[in-house]
Amino acid sequence: MNLFELHHPTIPIANAEDEFPVRRIYCIGRNYVAHVREMGHDPDREPPFYFMKPADAIVAGAAAIEYPPRTADLHHEIEMVVAIGKNGRNIAVDAALEHVFGYAVGIDLTRRDLQKEAKKLGRPWDTAKGFDHSAPVSAIHKAADIGHPNSGRIWLAVNDQIRQQGDLNELIWGVAEAIAELSTLFEIKRGDILFTGTPAGVGAVIAGDRLTGGIEGIDEIAITIK
Repeated sequence: MNLFELHHPTIPIANAEDEFPVRRIYCIGRNYVAHVREMGHDPDREPPFYFMKPADAIVAGAAAIEYPPRTADLHHEIEMVVAIGKNGRNIAVDAALEHVFGYAVGIDLTRRDLQKEAKKLGRPWDTAKGFDHSAPVSAIHKAADIGHPNSGRIWLAVNDQIRQQGDLNELIWGVAEAIAELSTLFEIKRGDILFTGTPAGVGAVIAGDRLTGGIEGIDEIAITIK
């Protein structure tokens, strides 16, 4: 037995037997105007900013997720997820989509009370965003099959009640721009995924809640908080 053998997180690929091995999870913050406003910030088009989750925060497919510890304010954030299939650094905007393998639907679970405290104290968001099972993701659909969605309804419901609703065309920084900017900070590589931001309507969930959501032209996702 190899004591140092590690499980490598993967995400199913739609209509394929292969799975997508996850290297890093990048997330872009405040990328829909209405969500920027609901979080109390100015929606001017400032340069995008990013944070990260550990790769093993991935939860693939429908699942029951335990309510995380050290929070009393767990929030949902529905997002389009981009899977990177080609390495690159300092990528031009007009070449960025060439680096996309496919797209999925994700939920960025957030310990909002810990995030608020971190913001207040000027500290990093790691404990608020990067906890266990904080990145549920649907199957990845290849760009070769579905193209590059730049419009379409994005939504999330809690116990069948719509909480979040918007359109991909409301992204402040589109996929190509977000990838290009990210590639000036890191060399993006095959296996990276990017959560692209959430529309307005984020809110708290409790144990027993069922979350369903989807993006037109990509897929749907469902999880239960236990």
